[in-house]
Amino acid sequence: MAGDFRFPDADTDVTEKNEETEIVVNVGGVRQVFYSDNLNQYPETRLAELLNCLSGGYDSIFSLCDDYDPGKREFYFDRDPDAFKCIIDVYYFGEIHMKKGICPICFKNEMEFWKVDLKFLDDCCKTHLSEKKEELEEIARRVQLILDDLGVDASESRWKRCQKYIWKFLEKPESSYPARVIAVLSFLFILISSVVMCVGTIPDMQVLDAEGNRVEHPTLDSIETACIGWFTMEYVLRLISSPNKLHFALSFMNIVDVLAILPFYVSLTLTHLGAKLMELSNVQQAVQALRIMRVARIFKLARHSSGLQTLTYALKRSFKELGLLLMYLAVGIFVFSALGYTMEQSHPDTLFKSIPQSFWWAIITMTTVGYGDIYPKTTLGKLNAAISFLCGVIAIALPIHPIINNFVRYYNKQRVLETAAKHELELMELNSAEGKAASSKSELGDLASEGKEGSFYSSRLKVSHSDTFIHLLSEEKHYRTRLQSCK
Repeated sequence: MAGDFRFPDADTDVTEKNEETEIVVNVGGVRQVFYSDNLNQYPETRLAELLNCLSGGYDSIFSLCDDYDPGKREFYFDRDPDAFKCIIDVYYFGEIHMKKGICPICFKNEMEFWKVDLKFLDDCCKTHLSEKKEELEEIARRVQLILDDLGVDASESRWKRCQKYIWKFLEKPESSYPARVIAVLSFLFILISSVVMCVGTIPDMQVLDAEGNRVEHPTLDSIETACIGWFTMEYVLRLISSPNKLHFALSFMNIVDVLAILPFYVSLTLTHLGAKLMELSNVQQAVQALRIMRVARIFKLARHSSGLQTLTYALKRSFKELGLLLMYLAVGIFVFSALGYTMEQSHPDTLFKSIPQSFWWAIITMTTVGYGDIYPKTTLGKLNAAISFLCGVIAIALPIHPIINNFVRYYNKQRVLETAAKHELELMELNSAEGKAASSKSELGDLASEGKEGSFYSSRLKVSHSDTFIHLLSEEKHYRTRLQSCK
């Protein structure tokens, strides 16, 4: 029957096109009728081209659609009907809104297929699309980093390979068991150093030097020296093995590392050489000031804690909310301290001596601390304090919700990206395994036709499924040009 079926002539279709001004489009089982008046508003789109394709014959028709029924004048497309329903809004409203639940990347591909420009997409949807693009780029970046770690370039020098190994050993604890051990040791050294710094300030844990001054116990000093030695060795090795040393040196966490170890060496230099250049008391004061900078080493924990990194990101993304909080508090402090000073002037034993002095009272009141060293004694002053307390609670509570939302959003996003990157690697391994198995089967077929023995076939089958797929990931022919799926 298929051989007896004939399409009507193209001239007949042209005549019908002149008489009728509508076309029927079937997208994934959803039929939609379009009129030429609407489609001709955007002649560069695929639907508008359908109006003129009939005159070009069936080659022109099937270059635009998947199938065509000349009896019903119906064009068939095997595309996403949900995305299509959104895209056709451009012919009626001049803009497109993407429905919730549709993948932005797939929706963009659908728009490109229907030849609708992205400028018609609403701004809110463009933002969603850009965020999804960034996520996919991050997934691709993580996958590429993993592939780079797995692959070994034989053309690289021995020193280059050694640098890569050291960098992966110190920067990527998940790469191997020894790397995890080093990460745990580094974490323990940070904790020990922080505890020693705190314990060293306890008078009972200090000893007297030759001049009668209290100094840290020699045991604690030795532990501190060992910790600094570890931090120094770790920083130097990471700097030497870093692919981009300038970026490494300017990174925030690496600046923290420098601030954590620099006071020790500066104090050591001042202790042994500074006495010759300045008075001993000045040297001791400088050493004490530098020892306070040891507090910076606690921030090294952020390198090993995803929670602290997420909190840092949430605060960075919440600068606007934090700025509003500071502005509200600054205005409130100024207003309520001025009112408090004015209302308390009538009391003979007033504690509000000046407006700048009243700033302290306004700060501890609006932040609900309330030390009690300064307090109002008049009725109006107490009423002013109650109002400032309530305003402070409201001002502090306002930005908390956006900050928490940023924290949760970033934390969930990182988990999704990690899962997606692992999923991409699994898909690449599966595709590589299927490709190798298919090639092995074809080889087995050729060998069978030549009359080879069955024992040889089984050995070849074992080879096709042997060992691991990781080596296949480093082969350039198995690299993918795009991600298998969007998350």
